[in-house]
Amino acid sequence: MTALTLSTAAAPGLRADAIVIGVAKGAKGPVVAPGAEAVDKAYDGRLAGVLETLGASGAEGEVTKLPAPSGFKAPVVVAVGLGAEPEKDAGFDAEALRRAAGVAARALAGSKKAAFALPLTEAADAGAVGEGVLLGAYSFDAYKEIGKDAKAKNGKAPLAEAALLGGKPRDKAYKAAIERAVAVSEELNRARDLINTPPNDLNPEAFAAVAQAAAKEHGIKVQVLDEKALTKGGYGGILGVGAGSAAGPRLVKLSYTSSKATKSLAFVGKGITYDSGGISLKPAGHNETMKCDMSGAAAVFAVVVAAARLGLEVNVTGWLALAENMPSGSATRPGDVLRMYSGKTVEVLNTDAEGRLVLADALWAASQEKPDAIIDVATLTGAMMLALGSRTYGIMANDDAFRTAVHEASEEVGEPAWPMPLPEHLRKGMDSPTADIANMGERMGGGLVAGLFLREFVGEGIAWAHLDIAGPAFNEGGPFGYTPKGGTGTAVRTLVRVAERVALGDLG
Repeated sequence: MTALTLSTAAAPGLRADAIVIGVAKGAKGPVVAPGAEAVDKAYDGRLAGVLETLGASGAEGEVTKLPAPSGFKAPVVVAVGLGAEPEKDAGFDAEALRRAAGVAARALAGSKKAAFALPLTEAADAGAVGEGVLLGAYSFDAYKEIGKDAKAKNGKAPLAEAALLGGKPRDKAYKAAIERAVAVSEELNRARDLINTPPNDLNPEAFAAVAQAAAKEHGIKVQVLDEKALTKGGYGGILGVGAGSAAGPRLVKLSYTSSKATKSLAFVGKGITYDSGGISLKPAGHNETMKCDMSGAAAVFAVVVAAARLGLEVNVTGWLALAENMPSGSATRPGDVLRMYSGKTVEVLNTDAEGRLVLADALWAASQEKPDAIIDVATLTGAMMLALGSRTYGIMANDDAFRTAVHEASEEVGEPAWPMPLPEHLRKGMDSPTADIANMGERMGGGLVAGLFLREFVGEGIAWAHLDIAGPAFNEGGPFGYTPKGGTGTAVRTLVRVAERVALGDLG
């Protein structure tokens, strides 16, 4: 991953491949952002005019490259758009800095070193820029041939080093902000790697092995239930979904504990390493990206490791419900009835509504430990994509205040989300004549129906939220901001922020 440093060096004398500056969209044209004063001075104060001549406006995501002024040791200046100029005395918000840094880092792929002269007025700004750089520079190259000259056969190697000018290397707050950015970004990028890994190389057993290795490295307690243990324990949902695959299912429990913790959180992730739809086979055109159906489990895994690396004063348990949903002679059929870990029976009307089945078992297992709150994360329904699009995830909960707190956390870190209801009238549609509940209900409002199903498996008196990340978990379009094409790692930063707020006693 890109190396990140804080630097007090002046832009003109720094040896680098490029100097990155910010430019905002002002009322009368582009405006050079704070942090680039030395660069602007070298252009005799006319840098904004030069950029405008080159077609720059300061719009978000815009990149303009121009030769560095005489005397600079870096040959190129990269001006990146920050969006609208903030009001007087108001700085750029963290998300604007994060996105601009991500765009610049991606534009500098193949470079050895870049200096980022973006606006840094406080430690949080340095953290945002650092996070943007590390996330924006991400590239999944595990299956590409890379030559000795660091140029990939199908692209360029990521930016190797980024120096944040205006940072304070000896300031504790700045150092902490960078350390946090590195820990969160490295784990988020690890989640992206898992999501992007082809399903022939990442089945439930392989995913569990990755979790075990990381747990050992970071002092996290880990427990893996294989088919034999799942059968003995009565985990009918996970076993039912995995029954059609030659690769057996797993339930992985990761436990990070702090001696100073007074609160506990449980995070539950849907980990369908490949989803064919099972007997209710997905139609052509809907299978190609189904390696991403374990994005929820990848996010939960990343959050537990990040919590351990950051030493958060809250106990965090992650539950990874892992299975491969395949059609075969042993697969669960529409019409079958599964007895879940909770003891409830579920009539399976559609085997492509499998995520809620593995989550149900894991939610009940998490509930038995009586945490202060549970949040599950899942690429659960296409209905949520229809409702909120490809960049926003839905939040449902059994407690309005808790749902609001989770939404606030998502907004703080720049992950678009929206509160969704759990209408009681939709529950009746899941009534079954042969079982306690069916895994399908009314077609309209399908994302909300799925949330109502999951609520049935949350222990009484426990605050619970459900994040349906089906839209933003996998980006099939072009990269934007610090978001790459492919796996995104959505929800990692939200859940880390939730854990931080709980540790501080600030989640309500």
